[in-house]
Amino acid sequence: MKIMRGMFFIAGTDTGVGKTWWTTTLLREANKAGIRSLGLKPVAAGAVRTAAGWRNDDALALQAASSLALPYEDINPVCLPLPTSPHLAARSAGVAIDACALANSVRATALQAELALVEGAGGWLTPLDDQQTLADFARELAAPVLLVVGLRLGCLNHAQLTANAIQDSGLPLAGWIANELSGDHGDRPAQIEFLTRKLGQPPLAIGGRLPA
Repeated sequence: MKIMRGMFFIAGTDTGVGKTWWTTTLLREANKAGIRSLGLKPVAAGAVRTAAGWRNDDALALQAASSLALPYEDINPVCLPLPTSPHLAARSAGVAIDACALANSVRATALQAELALVEGAGGWLTPLDDQQTLADFARELAAPVLLVVGLRLGCLNHAQLTANAIQDSGLPLAGWIANELSGDHGDRPAQIEFLTRKLGQPPLAIGGRLPA
């Protein structure tokens, strides 16, 4: 696929559909093309304590795949120890997430790169607290959205609902990726053909998720 320039928000139809794998893959492709790249994970729930502080595996993968070497705290400004929904993890950690302030900070960091990929957490309406969701953050970020669709039973519904919600947020769907999840034996060509019609464009890429 052609590597674009600019800032993009990486959304998924659910958790565990391959957002991180595809974000790191796109970053590495950009690096090969000589494009200054940066992967960001604004909110991550689930971390281990290290000598340097709490660290999330997905955020570390984005940091390693980026051509720009930035401090971990720039890559993942909100790192929450508990591996659960961000609103619960934030409540447990005593952290308040301000979607607007976080988006402004992430946008300023992203300006350093020719390609900045901002990976979300979970699905489009993942709660950040009792009022805000990931959609509020994405709306404040105001970046085009790349949607990773995990091809499995239920994905036709999930992909359409997410695409409609993205449109309702006033954000453009820049493209979608059909991620072939292991262990699912659905009719993938038919799923891709259906979503190509419903989403108004063919997938930017079709691929399988690497084993954990």
